[in-house]
Amino acid sequence: MTKQHLSRKPVKWGRTLLAAAVALSCLPLQTAVHAEEPEDTVRVGLFLNLGSTYKQTTSKITLTPEIAAAVGLKTDGGYVKWFSTSAGGVTLFALDGPKVKVGESSDLQTVSSLAGKLKSGADKLSVYKIVRNGKDVYQMYAGPYSNDKAAADAAVRLAGSASANSVGGLLPKATGTFSLSGGSYGTLNAASSALQKVLDAGFDGAVAVSTDSGGKAVYSLKIGEETSAAALDSLKTAVSSRLGGIPLSTASSAPSASAVIRSDATSGLTAGTAAALYLLTLGEQDRIWIDGTPESRIRVEERSKRSYRGDLEIGIYGSQLYLVNELPMEQYLYSVVGSEVSSSWPAESLKAQAVAARSYATVQTRATTKFKVADVVDSTLSQAYGGVGSESKPVNAAVDATAGEILKQNGKPVEALFSSNAGGMTSDPTEVWNSGGSELFSSVPSDSDRAAAANLKKWYHVALSNGKIGYVREDNVADKGLDATGFRKMTVTAQNTKVRPLPQIQSGVSELSKMNPGEEALVLEVVSESSTYEWIRGPYTSAQLLASLKGRTTTKLPASIQTIQVSQRGPSGRVTELKINGTKVDVKYPDMFRTALSGLPSTLFDVVSADAYTVISSAKVSKNSTSGPLKFGASAPSNLLSRSLASIGTSTTEVSSGTGFFFVGRGNGHGLGLSQWGAKGLADAGETYPEILLHYYNNVELTKD
Repeated sequence: MTKQHLSRKPVKWGRTLLAAAVALSCLPLQTAVHAEEPEDTVRVGLFLNLGSTYKQTTSKITLTPEIAAAVGLKTDGGYVKWFSTSAGGVTLFALDGPKVKVGESSDLQTVSSLAGKLKSGADKLSVYKIVRNGKDVYQMYAGPYSNDKAAADAAVRLAGSASANSVGGLLPKATGTFSLSGGSYGTLNAASSALQKVLDAGFDGAVAVSTDSGGKAVYSLKIGEETSAAALDSLKTAVSSRLGGIPLSTASSAPSASAVIRSDATSGLTAGTAAALYLLTLGEQDRIWIDGTPESRIRVEERSKRSYRGDLEIGIYGSQLYLVNELPMEQYLYSVVGSEVSSSWPAESLKAQAVAARSYATVQTRATTKFKVADVVDSTLSQAYGGVGSESKPVNAAVDATAGEILKQNGKPVEALFSSNAGGMTSDPTEVWNSGGSELFSSVPSDSDRAAAANLKKWYHVALSNGKIGYVREDNVADKGLDATGFRKMTVTAQNTKVRPLPQIQSGVSELSKMNPGEEALVLEVVSESSTYEWIRGPYTSAQLLASLKGRTTTKLPASIQTIQVSQRGPSGRVTELKINGTKVDVKYPDMFRTALSGLPSTLFDVVSADAYTVISSAKVSKNSTSGPLKFGASAPSNLLSRSLASIGTSTTEVSSGTGFFFVGRGNGHGLGLSQWGAKGLADAGETYPEILLHYYNNVELTKD
């Protein structure tokens, strides 16, 4: 069947898009397609304050473009270029607001020392570099603050600060919005020349760029930053007497989009270097547009120094700066696919990921988004997006090979969700959301998820003589077999071998203990290394679990957790109902059990008591001890604790504990749709990307959009 498609949404400003209507064929998934439509763009939120929905904020944005980039003001009425950045030049943007001028000094060492003393406190210090009469001078400002009163209070606080008082001549003073206009100029150079006269005369001032009534960029000279009309009158008299040639008037206090230009030395105090800083005053409909290209890069210092293709937009949302990266869909996918999966994976799995990611993003760009000024964000709340650094030749080739291809159902793009690892069985929608009914997703086998555990080490779960229980990786173990009492023992092969809390190496997590050759430990079991396919988490105490559950359930929580019961599972075996001390725990949707229980990788899990391990206090304990049977597992007191993951999804046994709980599970993520590791496993086995997609999504067509 052949369908006609028109441009699917208004053309976004910043990059002209072709508007055309073309025919395309909607064919079965296995069939190649060849039609093409105009390239779309994606708006990715890098910094955005949406409260509980999404909150990644920054007080400043530092950009370094690879090539010269135009910067201007964009409103619903059009675009006006304000200035251009230089190739490789650093440019900073921040919101203007009430501040405190702490003082100024030409002694860089003194300024640097004071900045170091104040930077960890409540008053954020910025240092602006100016020239007075041929000499470098450093002006120190604290703030900005939320309002004028907060700035006035900060001025009093800083005036009494021992750090500020250690520098002679400083007199912290709140700044205000009362200033003089020293005229408007057609070029930055002309305005800067007038400013230099003001600075040389001993006054404070700056150049501001804005848009005039004729729609052109204009540079104006602002003199002073007083807190009252009376103070401004005194300033006007003083300036007039010293600088009679500069036209003076009272600057308008009416809000308009502008940027005060400063030379910021805050990050370069050691060498006295400075970068251009634009202190922004913006309305909610004003946006600063940085004009990039799909081929060039712009580095964003505050986003882990990542570089991005395309254009950048800066504005205000939720009273804070936002930063959006807008770029063509295919270039967006270069980074998404490279951020989501390894570039070393088979090409067919990369292609499957590209189609799924493109389908998901297409739905987001055609709908009203929950991210307000962006279609998606750069985290896994949407799709991981790490900029140019996540790209690679194999990934880009996979994106190019599937260019424009998306999945459709009943003629509409599908939100092709995916997760890292389905743990052997994908989720049914009823296990993730409160209701099912989706024609796109269902629980299907995903045995190829085991690819995530291929070639991983085994770990020995051991009980030390000091009573601690942990894990040692097999390549550090000398297995001594069964001793005379019938217990399995081990030692290690290297000095200071780490005994870890879980069967995996975790950065930032300290070892439980260390073993040396000759020191023996009791072997409880040998388990697989925790991975996205199978994992162990814990032990979690009652207090830890209650703290994690707080705010994530409407159920009244007990004073302590004695028992946990998986009381209901869905079609794939995932937990859909949980009881604590016999009471059902209510959550908004079943998949929320992941975050409610200390951030478990998935809801495909069993619960194991930690009590069994607390009875082990010495490696010399005998099976025939007259003090009673030695327990290793609450449900199997006469045997070693078995953590076989084959039973996950079937047990609803109530597990009791007075010391804590382990969670033993499979999979990583919600489990809906394509399993990334499963796709790799299928590709390893020779499956093509259309076959992989058909396995994970129901009733879909592969079309060229």
